[in-house]
Amino acid sequence: MASTDVVRTRTGVYHDSVSLMRVSRAAAALPGVEVAVVAMATELNLGIAADLGFGLPRADPGDLLIALRGEADALEAASAELDGLLAALSAPSAGGGGAERPPRTVRAAARERAATLALVSVPGPHAFAEALDAVEAGLSVMIFSDNVPVEQEVLLKRRAAERGVLVMGPDCGTAVVGGAGLGFANVLRPGPVGLVAASGTGAQQVSCLLDLAGVGVSHVLGVGGRDLSADVGGLSTLRALEALDADPATELIVLISKPPAPEVARAVEEAVAKLGTPVVTALLGTGQDDLTSATEAALRALGVPVPTWPSWPVPGTGGAAHAASAASGLPGKPGLPGTGDAGAGGNLRGIYSGGTLCVEARLVAGHGEFTDFGDDAYTVGRAHPMIDPTLRLEALAEVPPGDVVLLDVVLGHGADPDPAARLAPAIAEAVARGVTAVVALVGSEGDPQGLATQAGALNAAGAAVFTSNAGAAGHAARASAGIAANTR
Repeated sequence: MASTDVVRTRTGVYHDSVSLMRVSRAAAALPGVEVAVVAMATELNLGIAADLGFGLPRADPGDLLIALRGEADALEAASAELDGLLAALSAPSAGGGGAERPPRTVRAAARERAATLALVSVPGPHAFAEALDAVEAGLSVMIFSDNVPVEQEVLLKRRAAERGVLVMGPDCGTAVVGGAGLGFANVLRPGPVGLVAASGTGAQQVSCLLDLAGVGVSHVLGVGGRDLSADVGGLSTLRALEALDADPATELIVLISKPPAPEVARAVEEAVAKLGTPVVTALLGTGQDDLTSATEAALRALGVPVPTWPSWPVPGTGGAAHAASAASGLPGKPGLPGTGDAGAGGNLRGIYSGGTLCVEARLVAGHGEFTDFGDDAYTVGRAHPMIDPTLRLEALAEVPPGDVVLLDVVLGHGADPDPAARLAPAIAEAVARGVTAVVALVGSEGDPQGLATQAGALNAAGAAVFTSNAGAAGHAARASAGIAANTR
């Protein structure tokens, strides 16, 4: 039966890109539907629809675009089902007051709800105005949005310092404040460790390893990936350190960042020296501790034994779970714990969704080609790869036989509800054509996706799976060099 297209737009309707991506995926899975595009009618999204061969009506960026292709007799039912999915996005949440008119500005919401923190998640060009409104209302603010100019970030953080509040972000993917997870948040037990992180996935790695060791967190304060750059000067990092130092529930602070600007690192070190709360630093760079080592240092500072970090060897290789600390992750070290599978040889390709995890893996491996698909360049008009794996799946499909591929999979609220459902078949296909697959699985035992369930599915597809990113990177580096991993 010949396919047909149904294309329509709606005015006065806005939904965020993450919600619409999930609706698109659900619509594409309906009987008789071949292609579904449900997105705001931005220039980028219109271009995607045009590339798929849809004839498009005139539309403004504020319009909702709906484009379906499939069997003619199935599209009517699919359209009705799609309308229901979109209606559910607009429905008030339970206890939300139904007929109550929501506030139209952040400042109005702060007055009505007695709020102390605002979360801003709008397209980057519009984030500054909303965040500034929050700061001027006396709120701390988490800016989930990316693609915010650095000049605007500096202005916001300087104004926040004047108002005595904290700006987390822009591009702050993770925070936990008073037990409430924001953005991409893992399910973590409460405890004595406070994190300050110029890295979302770095914070998730450390907090999840702590959780696996039985240690919880007081707060996780993300500050945005550029905060320790020379342009921003650590404005939010310094403020967050002060806040945690004053918090009676925080007994130890862990500071996490990709390589900082040297002058900013010195300023932060001077500030740390003045705090009453001990601080463990994980400022990634040559000669510095990686995230697993920093976590182990934090555990030792608390008097908690360092556990064996869970891992799952390639099926049939006879390996066992093993510790994957920073030193053991480096290729060429004596006494390397491993999973028992033989080295493969070939180029190493890192296909990452987390920027700091990507940087760490590159530093630990010491060689290879690494791509951070969570970088701003890849997320313009597109959901983050922790939600939508499309670009990473395309990259994985292009890895040639004989190479070693290293991927991160990050669990928690906000992330893909079942990442293994799409990644595991792609990994199995890659392994079948001769690719060696290694996965760094970042998550806690309480995460909704199920840490053991995800590990089992990825492992069954043929990947060696590690809860330590440093351990995964070291294993992948040895495999790409053709070095067989030692066993215990």
